[in-house]
Amino acid sequence: MLGSASEIGSVSGNGRRRLRIAEIAPLYEQVPPKLYGGSERVVSYVTEELVRRGHDVTLFASGDSVTSARLWPGCPQALRLHGKPELGASLQLAMLAEVYDARDRFDIIHSHIDYWTFPLARVTKMPTVSTMHGRLDITDLHPVYDQFPEAAVVSISDAQRTPLPRMNWVDTVYHGLPPDLLKFSGDEGKYLAFIGRISPEKRPDLAIEIANRSGVPLKIAAKVDAVDREYFASVIKPLIKPPHIEYIGEINDAQKSGFLGGALALLFPIDWPEPFGLAMIEAMACGTPVIARPCGSVREVMKPGVSGFVAAEIDELVAAVEKIPSISRAGCRRYFEERFTTEQMVDNYERVYLRVIGLSRGEFETTQAAAASR
Repeated sequence: MLGSASEIGSVSGNGRRRLRIAEIAPLYEQVPPKLYGGSERVVSYVTEELVRRGHDVTLFASGDSVTSARLWPGCPQALRLHGKPELGASLQLAMLAEVYDARDRFDIIHSHIDYWTFPLARVTKMPTVSTMHGRLDITDLHPVYDQFPEAAVVSISDAQRTPLPRMNWVDTVYHGLPPDLLKFSGDEGKYLAFIGRISPEKRPDLAIEIANRSGVPLKIAAKVDAVDREYFASVIKPLIKPPHIEYIGEINDAQKSGFLGGALALLFPIDWPEPFGLAMIEAMACGTPVIARPCGSVREVMKPGVSGFVAAEIDELVAAVEKIPSISRAGCRRYFEERFTTEQMVDNYERVYLRVIGLSRGEFETTQAAAASR
């Protein structure tokens, strides 16, 4: 544990005390990602907001990442788009060695790479918190978590915790987006949208069935990982029949406002314990309602009748398409602003950091006031 409140952080040029924070991102995508990449996108939002608030932030990520923080590259280029995803674990380990070798530079380490920091945090006693971005129901991995019951972890939904309630959960922090990232569209769209990743658990096949049965066109903007290429080729590709069912591939942030904002609704017919579902709040930010199945975090993120509808069976999902005009797109946007902005997310992470370090917010703010008065 660190020392007294007066020893935490440093004093900025304007006399405001700040935390020295290491943010650790996966190396598979750059920060922020050019195309797909949910966790790397969130790391970018957290990092930029922390810098804006005056904290001293070092981002450990791929060398082609773009940030206003200090960038410490774990590899020259993000691995997936350069065809080297298999190097992720090895290069990540080397990056973590650099993080903890430099631990005297930081007040807290915030990891976004699952359980990889657990042993180093234990050995060094360095205050470390890990946001768990993935699914936790893979029982073959539970012995890893059982070995480190003291590790401070953050969930991105309460539902995500269900398979591992025994972990040292510090808090649940929902993802957030910069309010001005995606443009609001008040016009009712002409098609249904599916965005993210083509995989069996995301159920693009069900999205296609909903579109076919409702008579509303569907546009699919999604990546296909190597592990899912056979599924795409054998199951999904035969169902793509333009112009009614259209596959447009991966899109970037600049294209999302038009794609999601132009949709009647986002289809989110998942069949797995989704830890959060960033696509849902991206759609809400555009004012676009969401039709989702009640798996994982969906009931926490959605507000039926305000942000869209939640339904389990195909007949209910098709009926939800018909009810979409009853959803106010302005109300959908307001719901996003009330719950899922970057400011709200980072407010919560600041509280987490102070809790893990061992300070109350009041103690930290007192040191800020004292520093400013000197």
